[in-house]
Amino acid sequence: MRGFWGLMRAYWFSNRWREAWALAAVIALLTALSSKAGVWFAEASGELVNSIAFFHDAANTSPLTTLLTNAGWLVLLVVIKDAVITGARTLVSATLHRKWRGWLNSRFNEALLDPNHTHFHAQHSSDAGAPDNIDQRVQESIKDMTGGAIGLAMGVLAVATSLFFVGQKLIADSTEVAGLEFLGDYGSAVLALVVVAAYVPANTWIAMKLGGMLERLSVRMQQAEGSYRGELTTLLRRSFHVAASRGENVQKAMHDRLYSDIDQTWSRLNRVNAGYSSFELVYNFVGARIIAYTPGLVPFIHNRIDLKGYITGAELVNSLISQCSWFIHVMPAIATLRANSRRVIELAEAIENVRQPAEFYRQTGQSDFRYTQQNPVFGLTIQHLELMQKGADAAPFLTTERLRFRRGEWTFLKGESGSGKTSLIKAINGLWAYGRGTVVFPEGVKTFYAAQEVKLPPVSLKELVCLPDTPDDHSDTKAAAALHHAGLGEFIEHLAEGSREGHSWDQILSGGQKQKLIVARILLQQPGLLFLDEATAALDPDGKTAFHQAIKDNCPDAIVISVMHEAIAPRSATGSEFYHSVLTIADGIATKKPLVPTLPAELTTILANPPVRSIAKTPPQEDGWLRITRMRLRQK
Repeated sequence: MRGFWGLMRAYWFSNRWREAWALAAVIALLTALSSKAGVWFAEASGELVNSIAFFHDAANTSPLTTLLTNAGWLVLLVVIKDAVITGARTLVSATLHRKWRGWLNSRFNEALLDPNHTHFHAQHSSDAGAPDNIDQRVQESIKDMTGGAIGLAMGVLAVATSLFFVGQKLIADSTEVAGLEFLGDYGSAVLALVVVAAYVPANTWIAMKLGGMLERLSVRMQQAEGSYRGELTTLLRRSFHVAASRGENVQKAMHDRLYSDIDQTWSRLNRVNAGYSSFELVYNFVGARIIAYTPGLVPFIHNRIDLKGYITGAELVNSLISQCSWFIHVMPAIATLRANSRRVIELAEAIENVRQPAEFYRQTGQSDFRYTQQNPVFGLTIQHLELMQKGADAAPFLTTERLRFRRGEWTFLKGESGSGKTSLIKAINGLWAYGRGTVVFPEGVKTFYAAQEVKLPPVSLKELVCLPDTPDDHSDTKAAAALHHAGLGEFIEHLAEGSREGHSWDQILSGGQKQKLIVARILLQQPGLLFLDEATAALDPDGKTAFHQAIKDNCPDAIVISVMHEAIAPRSATGSEFYHSVLTIADGIATKKPLVPTLPAELTTILANPPVRSIAKTPPQEDGWLRITRMRLRQK
């Protein structure tokens, strides 16, 4: 769907083409009927004016009856044209708008949420071309673009049908015009068409210039509105942090600055809109009251046509001007259409660019990651991995040699802040842009990534527990058991609820409870490869122990790679180690070694400074366990 026309025709050549063309055909038929009704309206107007003009004529034997009859026919035509035909066309066009928008929305959702994580790459492409305010583009811009396109097509069709029907009637009623005798009986029709052709295009050119200004300002307004709305949305997510740091003044200044951009753009947009409105009003008056009555004036003066013919001809010309002026009347809408289509096209192009992430990132740096699979008995293997930043000549900031993680092995990943711990986890999962190396996953093993910050979508509690699976993939009993083992048993009775007392689960659950919810997901899905990226940061020491113990008990064969800020890996309540190895990042190099068990600080102090027994004449015999412990400390 690259380009404007590609975006416009995609729906009409999709698997929904029958629906699209059927609705479009109905709209075309109703538009043609509306144009034909315009001709009938002009004739009825001429009859009514004629009955008024000759009301006192001696030849008119029933003036009141004629007047009322003509007025009744005119009112009936108005009802048929505006209430029946136009109303039906509005309903069908609104249905087409809804269908088209729904199809486009589904296409963008499918493209953004594909297995390649396009939504992630589109926003984190490290490129100035990354689209801003994707939510606004998918919702508002698509809605306004499709509605504007349908309106534009209806207007073009109305112009074409009006030219046919009105032109046909003008030619049928045409007569000779003094000074244009060489045109014969087509004089008045040609004169009417020439007047319309001279008046409408010149003013359309002016309207297009003003429309260009409106388009640019509309795009700028959308960007400013989107930035302000995005900041307000972010504030709602971090309102606690703003309150705790007393950052309201800084936040308010930021809002004022963003709204100032909206206000200034809005002011310029209002001035252009006001100017366009004034231009349109003057144009309409001149067209309806002067231009429309000019072509028939000469033959009327020379008695070539009567008053009825003159009024009918003027109404026909007015109808033709009105229909041909449709571009002028909707130029602001066309400007908005172009602005919205530009926003949607930019998003479509960004999506298309990152559909193949590796090829996209190679344009701005080195991106040569390979992801393959092997027999699950060999676990996870990483070979010669190098992580880089954007740039063709960028040097690696993190390097690893061959790393192997056995089935059931727990690895503690540690390093200073900014050393690249999270970057390494992202690269293993295919979420880092630049670098090279090979990652070999165990075949057929489910992978689970648990991050520090947990965002919960507004769905039922069971759906939250089952993510990324669907609720149908797991029974209520299994979901409840997972919640119980994770320490969230008090919420089991609310499993089917999407909220409680008007609040979503994201608002109800604390940070620690959200991380326990992650445990419930792990217990339910039984992943064979688990990445914990500071997933216990919101838990107290006992909570961290329970977190690890639940995984240890229920996922005995899982490979676990965990990022934590602790200097020492957590242990079980009995003092046994959860982790088997430690992966340390220092000076840009990641090295993996077996984990050397440590002793509590109190015991280490006692062993380093044993108590002196002054009454003993011979050295006391050490307890066997203490002797072994002392030897291990010396070895360390």
